[in-house]
Amino acid sequence: MSTQMHTPMNTMKWLIRRELWEHKGALFWAPLAVALVLVLLFGGGAVYSIMHTGSFDLQFGQDQVVAVNGIPHALRAKLASMAASSYLLVSAPLFLVLPVVVFFYCLAALYDDRRDRSILFWKSLPLSDRDAVLSKVIVALLVAPLVLIAIGVATSLVLLSIGLIAAAVNNVNLIVPVLSDLRLYLSPLYLLGFLPLYIVWALPTVGWLLLVSSWAKSKVFLWAVGVPLVTLAILAWFDFLVGRFSGVSLGAKWIGNEIVARMLGGLFPGIWFGEVGTQGASQMQNGLDASLLLSVSYSTLATPGVWIAAAAGCAMIAGAIRLRRWRDEG
Repeated sequence: MSTQMHTPMNTMKWLIRRELWEHKGALFWAPLAVALVLVLLFGGGAVYSIMHTGSFDLQFGQDQVVAVNGIPHALRAKLASMAASSYLLVSAPLFLVLPVVVFFYCLAALYDDRRDRSILFWKSLPLSDRDAVLSKVIVALLVAPLVLIAIGVATSLVLLSIGLIAAAVNNVNLIVPVLSDLRLYLSPLYLLGFLPLYIVWALPTVGWLLLVSSWAKSKVFLWAVGVPLVTLAILAWFDFLVGRFSGVSLGAKWIGNEIVARMLGGLFPGIWFGEVGTQGASQMQNGLDASLLLSVSYSTLATPGVWIAAAAGCAMIAGAIRLRRWRDEG
């Protein structure tokens, strides 16, 4: 009985490992390549600037610009505080890789199995369509973001270390105050705190892409992206031509913001900041306040549209499971 109880879990682990092995280029090597570029550009640029000029400029507030070698103790403490709380921001460009990787992964996840007929092999194994699809959902919503977070934190720490060492060489020792700042160690945990929020916002996009991947016989990208955008363009054209004279509107703007944007843009980390606005920004003058940012971000879950979109994403995932069960053509 114990073996039977653990079989579904072992099956899911095996399916996830299969996905990671088949897509390690996109899920691992692509983020690592971008991280290496960031280290070379930012880290190398910082070292070159300090070593060859002896200082670099920093701006506090709107107008005051000072050189590192000449900053007083108060500003040095402020700089250390900002470095400890905001060092993860330097890896922000790395997270632009996530929506690209997950988008094309989901788009090809079920379509490629039918195109190369490998779905016939997988259907010959004692694996359910539900487990096969859910393994891809887990990789898209959980594994891929965790990989990016791990690489992003490592990249940020490398760049922070380069900056601290370069500053210390120029007699500006920020190592001790930065290492003694608790926010240095809490920042990765705060970053992980955004993961449940990302999953909820990404569900409609992942569901839509998997549904198209399980249904389309060809040109999956055109079906996934072209159909929503062309439909939105037709509705906007109708509102422009007919609505302005008759007063009748099909709500193209609302459909674009609440449906199409959620269907295609949910994979972008921080997409919810559009609803947060500038709330709390005035309270972050001395560095990133991650706890405040988490609080205002999770406040977006109070809007029903987020949960309706997430439920629609779950429904589309269920549709993808059902379609995979019946469609095995190439």
